[in-house]
Amino acid sequence: MRLTALDEAAETLNLRKNMGVAEARAIYPTLDVIEDDPAANQRFLEAIADWCDRYTPLVALDGVDGLFLDITGCTHLFGGEASLLKDILTRLFQMGIDARGAISSSPGLSWAISHFGQGGIIEHGEAEQALAPLPVAALRLEEETIEGLNKMGLKYVGDLLTAPRAPLTRRFGGAVLLRLDQALGADEEPVSPRLPVASLSVERRLIEPIGAEDDILALTDQIAISLKPSLEARGVGGRIFELVLFRVDGKVFRISAGTAQPLREPKRIAALFAERLQAIHDDFDAGYGFEILRLNVLLHEDFVTLQGDFEQHQQKDASLAAFVDRVSARLGKDCLQTFQLRESHVPERATIAVPAIDHLSAPKTREGHPPPSRNERPIRLLRNAEPVDAFAIEIPDGAPASFHWRRMQHRVLKSEGPERLAMEWWLDGSNAEDRDYFRIEDDKGRRFWIYRQGHYERDTAQSWFMHGIIA
Repeated sequence: MRLTALDEAAETLNLRKNMGVAEARAIYPTLDVIEDDPAANQRFLEAIADWCDRYTPLVALDGVDGLFLDITGCTHLFGGEASLLKDILTRLFQMGIDARGAISSSPGLSWAISHFGQGGIIEHGEAEQALAPLPVAALRLEEETIEGLNKMGLKYVGDLLTAPRAPLTRRFGGAVLLRLDQALGADEEPVSPRLPVASLSVERRLIEPIGAEDDILALTDQIAISLKPSLEARGVGGRIFELVLFRVDGKVFRISAGTAQPLREPKRIAALFAERLQAIHDDFDAGYGFEILRLNVLLHEDFVTLQGDFEQHQQKDASLAAFVDRVSARLGKDCLQTFQLRESHVPERATIAVPAIDHLSAPKTREGHPPPSRNERPIRLLRNAEPVDAFAIEIPDGAPASFHWRRMQHRVLKSEGPERLAMEWWLDGSNAEDRDYFRIEDDKGRRFWIYRQGHYERDTAQSWFMHGIIA
């Protein structure tokens, strides 16, 4: 067992990370050691990242103990860089989190100042002055590289600033100079946000927190109204919306809802979240209330406005889409399913079950390109073809004269076929056997779709299967 993290008291005792616990306790017998829980630490860091989303949507995780926030264009909303940094650190301290932060023109410089400096704001042009007194570990280098630099007497970043670059590259590779340039801002280092950035977003900051569901929905409706002009200006409608609720104690709720067709209408958007709140009612805890509500558009598509007709076909489509949206929001995306055609002549692969909310938005078949289906197919296809005992007189291509299926004997009066379907060798292999399908009618007027697998010409045995019911 080794030490993975130290508090301030342990650091004053000259303990260090990766030191053995037995060695540390031999020096300080009263040392208090708590077992590390990496999964809990990760969840805690992600919760803080969610909380930081109130300042900027560009929040990235930095290892196991840090965050990067890209605040470009956001500082004026909080009174400037100094006010923003003070607000973040003060709020975190009030929640029991002792954090250190820095604002600069590059992520590498902010990381160095916050980890090995006193934090604060580094103005443009002060990067070298701020980095020079820091140890080389402030450049986020590997331990082996840091030890090698220290052996050569290069212990501080200032030593690297004045050292020739070519010998450093030959001795340690390009990582040292890359990290140095990133800290200085000479080499751009983008921040990759942990969550997708919304294409459109509106929010409301409240003077008094709210917690009742009716109040949340009423405010959501108001926010959706302010979102509508932005959607209209772009000529789009939202397909996936996200309601983000920031609780006063730092907890963040993210509630998403999808639509079958691009949507702009505020009432329908609010109705979606009314269903979602009903669905998660038991897991929804408002606590002392929410101070910020934000409505994001995570996915949008072109909004097509159609002229209505006297038969109100467009109105019927809109009603169906609204029904699918609300039911899917309440019971889940997969609660309503429909079938979508696929380009395959194998019956069990010709259709696939998809959520209805996705099927309504799928592009329609273009004129002149009919779907890969045939009218002769049965109205009910069995999930798995079932074997039957058949007796055939007309061989090799005749339909069975009678067959036994599901403990019942059927005598065939009429038949049509065979229709030979070759299997898809790229999926089933080159040895897959073809199928000969027959449409048959028994003496009771019942019609079936059966097939024979195996040929009299080359196979010693043939098998018959029931695959569908025509009527």
